[in-house]
Amino acid sequence: MQTFRVGTRGSKLALAQSTTAAEALATGAGFDYELVTIKSEGDVLTGPLSQLGGTGVFAAALRKALLDSEVDVAVHSLKDLPAKDLEELAIAAVPQREEVRDALCSAHDLSLEELPSGAKIGTGSPRRAAQLLAARSDLQIVDIRGNVGTRLARVRGREDAGEKSPQAGDSPRGDLDAVVLAGAGLIRLGLEHHISELLAPEVMTPAPGQGALAVEVRAADAAITAPLGVGLATLEDMEARLETTAERALLARLNAGCAAPIGGLARATDEPDGGVRLRLDTVVCAPDGSESQRAGAEIHLSMGADRDVAVDEAARLGAEVAETLLAEDKGLLKHVVDS
Repeated sequence: MQTFRVGTRGSKLALAQSTTAAEALATGAGFDYELVTIKSEGDVLTGPLSQLGGTGVFAAALRKALLDSEVDVAVHSLKDLPAKDLEELAIAAVPQREEVRDALCSAHDLSLEELPSGAKIGTGSPRRAAQLLAARSDLQIVDIRGNVGTRLARVRGREDAGEKSPQAGDSPRGDLDAVVLAGAGLIRLGLEHHISELLAPEVMTPAPGQGALAVEVRAADAAITAPLGVGLATLEDMEARLETTAERALLARLNAGCAAPIGGLARATDEPDGGVRLRLDTVVCAPDGSESQRAGAEIHLSMGADRDVAVDEAARLGAEVAETLLAEDKGLLKHVVDS
């Protein structure tokens, strides 16, 4: 292998994320790389994201390219991946996680608390919409789509954030008081100056996997002895792996889609004995924010030589928190199950 091919979506954010991961992998593996742009169904279809065919609408085309050997590596936003892995593929590396919180980008840089009654807030996420209404039932939620620049341009005073192109001209500009986007995406694009407030997880629990990337390969290529094996190992961040494993296990046990109105955030912190404390908190809300249910638990992990044991324990934590939600269900989980 002289050059490995990296599959990516064509958006500015996807290209930025894929380039960063590809460059790090190339350095670790000692090979050159080539980016291969793959158009996903989610990039083509219109309408609310929650109605575009269930989980993985952005990941399916990249995974097919991997399985068909059109590319050697796929870089995903981990929150867009279905919670159940494919046997033929492996998430070979989860790099260090970026900002996990959601970002409010508002006119005049107002905070969520400072927004006027009746303010129009744009989001395409049922999870964000439900939690916004739980925090402020007086807000008007507007369903939006498009790349980061297109969505930012919907905010009064931020119209220039949108791309100057005929296609972009079809989207409204300056018609909203605020939008909510992933803080990680804004930071990776160098657009953090648009962030008015990073929303506390207690107010807006992030999507499982938010802020993390997944570097996926064919299962046989994930071995340390494979050509990219050493490079993939250098990309791996253990804390990010443990956190996202717990979050994905939560979704898997609930049979929840990546567009479901559920938040889940695990945080790993070092302990004095050399181990790690892993805590997972989750919330599920009624779509209108009128009701919510929370659950959480934590475990101590001994970080010995066997990495797989710690990862298995993280998965058990996610399943345990899911079981708590199921046992105490107030009827809200019907909004979570992937159809």
